[in-house]
Amino acid sequence: MRAKTAVVLGAQWGDEGKGKIVDVLSERFSAVARYAGGHNAGHTVIHGEQKFVLQLIPCGILRAGCKAVIGNGVVLDPIAFLREVAKLRELGIDVDGQLFVSNRAQVILPYHRMIELAAESAPGRKKIGTTSRGIGPAYEDKMARNGLRIVDLLRPDLLKTHIEAACAEKNAIAHALFGTDPLDPAKMYDEYAAAAEQVRPFVTDTGRLLHGILREGGSVMFEGAQGTMLDIDHGTYPFVTSSSATAGGAATGTGVGPTAIGTVVNVTKAYVTRVGEGPFPTEIHEPVGDHLRARGNEYGAVTGRPRRCGWLDIPLLRYSNQVNGAEWLVVTKMDVLDKLDEIPVCVGYKIDGKTSDEIPADVAGLEKIEPVYTTLKGWKAPTEGITEFDKLPAAAREYLRFQERESGAKIGMISTGPDRDQTMVLPEFAAALKSIHG
Repeated sequence: MRAKTAVVLGAQWGDEGKGKIVDVLSERFSAVARYAGGHNAGHTVIHGEQKFVLQLIPCGILRAGCKAVIGNGVVLDPIAFLREVAKLRELGIDVDGQLFVSNRAQVILPYHRMIELAAESAPGRKKIGTTSRGIGPAYEDKMARNGLRIVDLLRPDLLKTHIEAACAEKNAIAHALFGTDPLDPAKMYDEYAAAAEQVRPFVTDTGRLLHGILREGGSVMFEGAQGTMLDIDHGTYPFVTSSSATAGGAATGTGVGPTAIGTVVNVTKAYVTRVGEGPFPTEIHEPVGDHLRARGNEYGAVTGRPRRCGWLDIPLLRYSNQVNGAEWLVVTKMDVLDKLDEIPVCVGYKIDGKTSDEIPADVAGLEKIEPVYTTLKGWKAPTEGITEFDKLPAAAREYLRFQERESGAKIGMISTGPDRDQTMVLPEFAAALKSIHG
C-alpha cells in the first residue's frame, strides 16, 4: 500500500506559487511539515480579502485541524518565529496545539546574520544574492558540528556557554576579515534566553510526531522551500541555497524515512522566474519580460526584490522532475500569459555550437547556453478564475499538454489566479489525492 504522504516543492528557483498550492491541498492532509530552509522563504496565501505571508511556518497552519510542523532540516530564528506566531494570532489563527517545532532544528543567532551580511557586501567577493538573514552561516555551523539546536536553546546554561564561545570566535573573524563591530554576548544571551521560553511550548520530537500520525492512518504533506534549482547538490551551484531543497530533503529534514514518501508534486509557473544572482538560460531581456513581471506581480514576498522573468524551459523542467522523482506537475499563473500572441518555449540548448538537452553542472556551461525555442500559439483570451479544463481556450489546453508530454510528469492541477478558489484539480490527480487522504 502506498504511503499517505506527498512532497510539494518548486520545480525551478522558487516563487512558483507553492504557498497557494500547499494551502489548497492541506485540507486533505492531517499535517503539513516543512523540511528545509529558514525565514528567507516567503509563501503568500490569499483567502478572500485576507493575505497571509508565511516565512517559517508551514501553510497548513491556516487550516483548522491540520498540524503545522517545522522539521529538523529547517534553520530557525527564534525571534523571527515568534514575530510570525504573534502576527498569526493577531489574524485570528489558533497556533496553540497546532504548531510544532523540531527539537533537532538548528538555531540562527545574530552572529550568523553579521557574518553573512559582511561577506555578501565585501569587495571582491562573489555575490550569491542571499537575503542576509543568516541562513547559510547557520547551515555552515551545522555541518561543522558547531551549531546550536533547539533542544540546546532551551537549556540556559548551555545557551550562555555557546553564545560566549561563538561570539568570541565570530566577532574576531568578522572584525579581521570585514572590519565589523563586535556583538555583545551578554545582551544576546538575555534576548535569546527570554525567546527560548516562548518557543518552548511548541517544541517536540517532530519525527516521532509524524510517524505517529502515519501509523494511526493520517496523512502528511511535506512542504518544500525555495526550489529544485536552488538545491545545494542539484542546483545552479554556487548560486544556490544551503539546504536540500529537492524531494530527497523531505526524508532527511523530517526524520520520516524515504520509503514513506508516497508521491512528489512539482510546482511550476507557466513561465519561469528567478530572484537574485546566477545563471538563467531563458531570461527575457525584451519589454515582454516587464509585461510578465507586472501582470504576475513578480516581486519577492519577503524581500520585495523584482524577479527576473523568462520563458518556460523544458530541459530544466525535465531535469527537475527527474531529480525529484516527480509524478505530478502543478502549473500556476496561467492567466499571466493571457495577452500574448505567441509564447516561446525552450525545447533544447546549443552549447559551443552543439545541440543538447542536458543541464551543465558548472556555471560556465550554463552561461554559454543558447536556448533553442519552439513557438506556441497564444490564446488571447482571459483564463483567470476558470476551474474546468475543458473551458480553457484550445491554445491554452495545448500549451499545458505540451508541457506534460515534454516534461515527463502528469499535470494534476492548474492555478488561474491568486485566490484559493481559482484552481482546477484534474480528475486523475483528484483520484490520487483521495487515495492518500482515504
